[in-house]
Amino acid sequence: MSEQKKNKDDCFALPKGVRWCPVDTALEKLKTGLSIIPIENLQLVEKSVGYIISKPCYAQISNPNFSNSAVDGYGFNSKNLTEHNTFNLLPKVAYAGTNSIDTIPNNFAVRIMTGARLPKGINTVILNEDVTLLNKDKIYFKGKLKKGSNTRLVGEDVKKGDLLFNRGHRLKVQDLALLVAAGVKFVNVFKPLKVGILSTGDEILDSKTDTKKISEGLLFDCNRPLLASLVSKWGCEVLDLGVEKDNYNSIKSKLNYASKNCDVLLTSGGASAGEADFLSRMIKDEGELYEWRIAIKPGRPLSLGLWNNMPIFGLPGNPVAAFVCSLIFFYPSMSLMGGAGWQEPLKFQVSSNFTKKKRSGRKEYLRAKINSEGMVDVFKSEGSGRISGLSWSTGLVELPEESLEVNKGDNVNYIPYSNYGI
Repeated sequence: MSEQKKNKDDCFALPKGVRWCPVDTALEKLKTGLSIIPIENLQLVEKSVGYIISKPCYAQISNPNFSNSAVDGYGFNSKNLTEHNTFNLLPKVAYAGTNSIDTIPNNFAVRIMTGARLPKGINTVILNEDVTLLNKDKIYFKGKLKKGSNTRLVGEDVKKGDLLFNRGHRLKVQDLALLVAAGVKFVNVFKPLKVGILSTGDEILDSKTDTKKISEGLLFDCNRPLLASLVSKWGCEVLDLGVEKDNYNSIKSKLNYASKNCDVLLTSGGASAGEADFLSRMIKDEGELYEWRIAIKPGRPLSLGLWNNMPIFGLPGNPVAAFVCSLIFFYPSMSLMGGAGWQEPLKFQVSSNFTKKKRSGRKEYLRAKINSEGMVDVFKSEGSGRISGLSWSTGLVELPEESLEVNKGDNVNYIPYSNYGI
């Protein structure tokens, strides 16, 4: 379990008088209110992909750590070039992995292989195919060649002591090559955020339940597998807390367990103010609960609270709304809590292939994808119960809170799911 900074009791509280909270206001409140940072670990470089750097990481050696040839060819000193471009050929070959040739005399060239150390006196290499061999002991080539051509100088990529990655950088696959080349064996990283996933509701069946057992009025829990896969993609450790019926004592027991074993809890269902919504009532009575009515579509109800200092994100029960709210609100929050800092995805201006009249009041997120003409289409229905739209789409179109009329060809904000790391 991670050590956590103490959250303020009012870290989620909205400004006084705010009832319908704009999306940007909600994001700013989360940005300034959250402060959980997991403990640090040492991690072997080869197993560090996906981890977040907790301390600046510096090169232990230069890359390359010796000057070498970038091609198979002939090495020489450019200061000895004449108009005739002719050199005597040393009867030796410089191979990679050996230091058999230390120094090259003036006006001499030497056969050299890719990756071989440059002997003293060599600063330029010419490709095999550009050279004519004369009497086996001289070489000749046409044209001009700049000093340093086809060579890799010591430290030209990174020098010993250079900063490789700063605190907050999430290590990618391609980063491993640089770390290894720079002689780094271990990196200081944050322990992955541990996220509990809980669904509540008498009408909810675990997704593993036999399909024959489903009856009218009951629903399979698609939120928990969805959310678990999502946060796992984001590099978090998932604790599946299952489905809990609407029972005060059992939900309380589950919250207590989560607070001892998780950094943060994601819930779906039971977060409203209904008669059977024990989750929200319990957190309000015995923890800290802030019910936000977010000016967003789909979504709107979003509960945030603290239980034994563990932040709880109470997501809408509708799978589409839960998915969208996870991207918009939990993704940057998770990044901050996990040590990567607050991160919001890049948005792109793309020509619309749809028309829409939008009322003012709520920021809207439409399931969308780019068509073969490079324009953006939106899903045929805005109904948040149409889960198939999530599979069909490759991103979201974001429309502002203001009233708006979108005509075909107008530029709109498009956010690919890939910009959320999925």
